[in-house]
Amino acid sequence: MSDKIAVLVAGSWGTALASVLASNQLDVALWTRTEEQAKEINERHTNERYLPGVELSPRIRATSVMEEAVSGSSAVIIVAPSSAMRAVSKQLKRCWNERMLVVHATKGFELESLKRMSTVISEELGCDEGRVVVLSGPSHAEEVVRRCPTTVVVASSDEQAAAAAQDLFMNAYFRVYTNRDMVGVELAGALKNIIALGAGMSDGLGFGDNAKAALLTRGLAEISRIGIELGANPLTFAGLAGIGDLVVTATSQHSRNWRAGSLLGQGKKVDEVLESMGMVVEGIRTTKAAYAISEKYGVQMPIADQLYHVLFKDRAPRSAVEALMGRDPKTEMEMMPLQTWKQWHNT
Repeated sequence: MSDKIAVLVAGSWGTALASVLASNQLDVALWTRTEEQAKEINERHTNERYLPGVELSPRIRATSVMEEAVSGSSAVIIVAPSSAMRAVSKQLKRCWNERMLVVHATKGFELESLKRMSTVISEELGCDEGRVVVLSGPSHAEEVVRRCPTTVVVASSDEQAAAAAQDLFMNAYFRVYTNRDMVGVELAGALKNIIALGAGMSDGLGFGDNAKAALLTRGLAEISRIGIELGANPLTFAGLAGIGDLVVTATSQHSRNWRAGSLLGQGKKVDEVLESMGMVVEGIRTTKAAYAISEKYGVQMPIADQLYHVLFKDRAPRSAVEALMGRDPKTEMEMMPLQTWKQWHNT
C-alpha cells in the first residue's frame, strides 16, 4: 500500500482524520475547495476556521485540485457534508481507480433520495457498495487532534476492506473495531444527530438531566426500530456507532447538533441558529430525511416527528415536549419478532 492517503474535504472531521493518518507516518493529501485554505494549511500548518488553535503535522499537504490529492494515493477518505457527497463522489470518479480503498466518515442521508452515503458513493464510482467502508463512532474532532483516547468502528460487508481501514487508522490513541453491519452503522451515525438536537433543545429549555436521560433512551429505541426495519443488526445500536456516538453527541458542547438544539431551546429560530453556527449541522437535514423515512416505512419516530415540526413547521420547542409527554401510554419494550432475533443471533 502506498504511503500517500487522500482526504476529501478539509473540514474539522476531515482535518482530524488527516491528523490521525499523519501520526501513523503516512503522507496525507488534504483536498480543500479553496486555494486560500490550502495555502494556510501548507504554510502555517493550521486550519483556524474549523480547528482553531491546533498545529497540524507537516505530513499534511493541502491542495485545491482533487486530481493532485488523489493521484498516487492508496486510499481515499471522504468526509464531505451529506448534501455535497454526490457531487464530490462524481468529481472523484474522474481520478479514482478500483485499487484504491474508499472510506467515508459522513453521518447523514441524501435528502432527495433518502439514500445512505455508501449507496451514493458506490453509485457515482460505479463500484459495489460493499467496497465502501464506513467509519463512525464517538469521536469529536477537537479531541482527536489533541490525541485524546478515542474508539471508533469501521464497517463493510467486505471484511478485507474493513480490516485494511482498521490498519490504516489504528494507533495508540485511536482504537478501531470492525463491524460487518454497514447499514446499522450508517443509520446509527446519521439518526443520533436528531436525538442530539433534541437533547440540546431540552437543555436550552432548562429541563434537566432526567428529561435528557429519557430522551436519549427513547431516542435509541427510535433508532433501533427504524434500523431493524431497514435490515440492520440490532446489536449494532448497543455498540460504538449506536449508544456510544449518541451519548457523546448528545451530551457535549463540542457537538454542533447539541449546540444547535440548545439555541433552539433558548428561543432562536432555525435560520438564526445556522447563521451563528457557521458550519454544517447534519442533524437538521437528517431530521427532514428521518421524517420522510418513517412515513415511507410506517415506523413510529415520535421524537424525530416533533423535531421536524419545530425545525420546519414553526412549532414551539416547549409545545413539542408537551406533545411527547402527552402521548398515549405505551409498554417500554418493543419486542423484536422471534425470527428476526434468531436471524441476527446466528449471524
